[in-house]
Amino acid sequence: MKAKLLAGLALATTALATPAVTSQEADLASFGPDTNPVLVDVRDGNPRRFIYELEATAYLLFIPITARASFDVNLHGDTYDMTSQVRTTGVADIFVDYDMQLAASGYVNDDGLRTYNYISQNHDGKKNRRVEMTYHPDSFDMVATPAFGDLGHPPATTEQALAALDPITALINVSFQPRDPDEPCGGPIRTFDGRQLTELTLEYIQEADIRTRAWRGHGIECHVTLNRVAGYNEGETGSNLSGIDGPMRIFFAEAIPGMMIPVKIVVDSEDIGRITLQTRRLELLDAES
Repeated sequence: MKAKLLAGLALATTALATPAVTSQEADLASFGPDTNPVLVDVRDGNPRRFIYELEATAYLLFIPITARASFDVNLHGDTYDMTSQVRTTGVADIFVDYDMQLAASGYVNDDGLRTYNYISQNHDGKKNRRVEMTYHPDSFDMVATPAFGDLGHPPATTEQALAALDPITALINVSFQPRDPDEPCGGPIRTFDGRQLTELTLEYIQEADIRTRAWRGHGIECHVTLNRVAGYNEGETGSNLSGIDGPMRIFFAEAIPGMMIPVKIVVDSEDIGRITLQTRRLELLDAES
């Protein structure tokens, strides 16, 4: 049950690719195809704080079940740090107990973010596993407590891990990625959480009118293809969205000038029907130096 209910939020932290250009973004062309104006401004000495919250809603026997993910991102000069929490709320606590705290830090480039350190702490009442990962130029360190039974079949290689972003950096990074009009949904994007290496591609479907709690307006719809590359259990590799019926749909919009943000995600699960994630809060604030 927990896996089906939280499929949307779990995928949201990894289902990422470069978003598209819309007519709203014409004024950003002067920054070129390889830069983001917000990140350029940060690196020029104007720090920012980005607050991003998602809420997932599903129904079980007409009872609403919800889960929330919050992200608090500080961008200052050449570095960033962020914290995130994913948890069930309200009636969902009757059925599942899920609370994960995450943190990441790394480097701000003109064209995106790059992971240095990633920590996840699960509070599910079972293993309560903590994973800490640190990237170096040619290697990475990963410590899991309690340790993983194995690192998957096959395990991720060092090269694969270093070419990927941690899941929460990847979710935030997608909003800053420079847009290429010739590849409307961009990608592929690789994420690595200390064990599982996942590759995702997006296919542009159509323009869309979008409504969420935090924002409404015009954007685009993309469909996700997920490839489990390494670090999964034997037999789980390949293009596979377990428990999902049909494509996962991500709706992007320039909800904040200079940022093409995944404002809504929709998945249809085999067991409890449609799970809809939408933005509850979107803010880009000036921060102290």
